[in-house]
Amino acid sequence: MFRFFENLVDPFAHHPDSDAPPRRLWPFLRDYSRPFTGIFVFAGLTSVAVAAIEILLIAYLGRVVNLLSDADPRQTWAEHGTELILVALAILFVRPVIQSLNVLLLNNAILPNFGTLFRWRAHSHVMRQSVGWFENDFAGRIANRIMQAPPAAGEAVFQVFDAMTYAVSYIVGAAILLSGADPRLVIPLLIWGILYGFLIRWVVRRVGPASEAAADARSFVTGRVVDSYSNIHSVKLFAHHDKEMEYGREAIALARTKFQFEMRLYTLMDVMLTVLNGVLTVGVVGWAIALWYSGAATVGVVATASALVMRLSGMTGWVMWAISSFFRNLGVVAEGMETIAQPIALTDHPGARPLQFERGEVRFDRVTHRYGRETGGLDGLDLTVRPGEKVGLVGRSGAGKSTLVKLLLRFYDAEQGRILIDGQDIGTVTQSSLRRQIGMVSQDSALLHRSVRDNILYGKPDATEAEVIAAARRAEAHEFIEGLSDSKGRSGYDALVGERGVKLSGGQRQRITLARVILKNAPILVLDEATSALDSEVETAIQETLYGVMEGKTVIAIAHRLSTIARMDRIVVIDEGRIVEEGAHDDLIRRDGLYARLWARQSGGFLDLEAAE
Repeated sequence: MFRFFENLVDPFAHHPDSDAPPRRLWPFLRDYSRPFTGIFVFAGLTSVAVAAIEILLIAYLGRVVNLLSDADPRQTWAEHGTELILVALAILFVRPVIQSLNVLLLNNAILPNFGTLFRWRAHSHVMRQSVGWFENDFAGRIANRIMQAPPAAGEAVFQVFDAMTYAVSYIVGAAILLSGADPRLVIPLLIWGILYGFLIRWVVRRVGPASEAAADARSFVTGRVVDSYSNIHSVKLFAHHDKEMEYGREAIALARTKFQFEMRLYTLMDVMLTVLNGVLTVGVVGWAIALWYSGAATVGVVATASALVMRLSGMTGWVMWAISSFFRNLGVVAEGMETIAQPIALTDHPGARPLQFERGEVRFDRVTHRYGRETGGLDGLDLTVRPGEKVGLVGRSGAGKSTLVKLLLRFYDAEQGRILIDGQDIGTVTQSSLRRQIGMVSQDSALLHRSVRDNILYGKPDATEAEVIAAARRAEAHEFIEGLSDSKGRSGYDALVGERGVKLSGGQRQRITLARVILKNAPILVLDEATSALDSEVETAIQETLYGVMEGKTVIAIAHRLSTIARMDRIVVIDEGRIVEEGAHDDLIRRDGLYARLWARQSGGFLDLEAAE
């Protein structure tokens, strides 16, 4: 039974990706709720049915009171016994079926699946964002919004059917029941209803913004805390414990202030609600007693009115809390939408086709990219890397070398100019097909918090164990991998490497990264300080491996350690976003230009950039 309701909606079912999801709250929620339309209808109907049954039971309570008042028990049973038995059977069997159906729809069909669908689609959308988009935000804040918004949306939907639909149905049913006994009993209920509506409006207009501000403050706390945790090495190295504590305290204090304001609203709401419920009780019950005193109403009417009022009084606090919770959760969703609903800025071109790799020629055609600034980056750069050619890039920090690589991988779209691979503009091919043809080893050799094997397999998920080990051997990594172990007792290739590979040394991370690229075996190879974290002995061995890996590939290598690129077919020197020199190592030394000065200023194979400038 549970499985049937749990499987009414598949939260992971295929859905068309939207590059520009709705930016307003209600269209956004409506778009995510489409798979649940039918279930929402049935949930609403069952909520109305549950409220109607409770109203009918209270009405029947009044009838029972009238039947038992001043009547002979035997005669009453003889005349109404069958009726009482049928009502009892309905209470025992019919009511639980309807109530169970309502609960199953809410608890098993909607709650687990709606939040899961929301989180899955939100995660799917965020994962399609560009590298630049992630660089402009805290990873912790992004993750926090992905985690907070879906359950908040699910809770809001739950409140609609568990409380709001039920409450409206109950109040309408109570008015109908009281008017049937005596229309005058509806007057105090209407007065109370109007005042209650004003109170709800007052609360809702304030709770929504207050909840959104509180949710934003909580995300702010998460962002700062995660930033400190993820950079704990720097915190400890510079002895900035107190500075980081103060950094976190500011955010936590702000979250407290926002939460205090939110709670003040709830306190005022509770006080005003208590006064309103007093008005309702005195008005309806008092009027019913007055009608009974004048002979215009029976004892059963007084009993029915009293039961309804007590139930309404007890329910109003729950309903008000549910409504405020509904809008509070909407505030959390709205805050999450600041991340989840951002349009995808870097998309595949309409009609984009997979890159057709032929020879491996890479050409930068008048490429300019300054990240929206007036200086920096690349400035009208022209560069052609012939098929199978090994090109080294040299230049001072900020000259544009890393920008060139990021544009080649299409982490950003060039502001001007084109980049072509085998004559195909990379802006017109699919991003995934482009990146499948490029293997890259960067100086930031961060790893996934998974096993060593999983990290190497990232280069080729369907590789065999033998291929993984062979790649590790070529990267001079197999020997140290064999000696690894983690806190759970896993060892060797099964050992987890920690967040971003923190459990390994820089050289070990670099060699696993190299193994991953070796396993990928892409025809275009990009090396960005590929041996920067290695000691001299290991670097010598890795250098020979790299030159072996380069065979038959088009290679672009960035290096400050000039010894790593001296054997390249061609060296390109970039300064202020433009090519200022190019040629073989020996030719550039003879020209006595910028490259020669950089080479002369080396110390132990590294560039002395300050002296070169």
